[in-house]
Amino acid sequence: MTSNWLPPEQYVETIARATSYACLYFTDPEGRPVQLRAVYGAERWQWPGGNMDPGESPWQCAVRECAEETGIRFEGEPRLLASVFLADRGRSWPANHIGFIFDGGVLTRERIAGIVLDPAEHDAVAVHSVEEWRRLMSPVTFARLEAVEAARRAGTASYLELPSPT
Repeated sequence: MTSNWLPPEQYVETIARATSYACLYFTDPEGRPVQLRAVYGAERWQWPGGNMDPGESPWQCAVRECAEETGIRFEGEPRLLASVFLADRGRSWPANHIGFIFDGGVLTRERIAGIVLDPAEHDAVAVHSVEEWRRLMSPVTFARLEAVEAARRAGTASYLELPSPT
């Protein structure tokens, strides 16, 4: 040991801070991504998910948030599609933000129609082709969608470092 050793509670004060989120990525039977329109925030279109609670794993978070935001009780196995890193943005988000995007599979038209939104968080469900989503999303978040789609097709997970949204 060196004289630089710090107890864990002090050491964690010296390293980068991060928050984390997790979500489930769904498509319809034609392979078109399903997204929810948020009622707040700069980026309106998102997948069912949210920030992790204390003591919660990314998978637990994705499943819980999906149930809260859509009414869907997902019972599949965890299959990671992407890990996402977004650097500290200063005042707008004073910590790194790390995300885990899991494959939720395919939702039938009936299941999509049966989604029950939490009006405090989302006001619409939409299904569009990837090219249609390009016109509706910011370039940064669309890059995430493209990477997730590519990972799903390839059967391997992606890692992305995204620039701060504008």
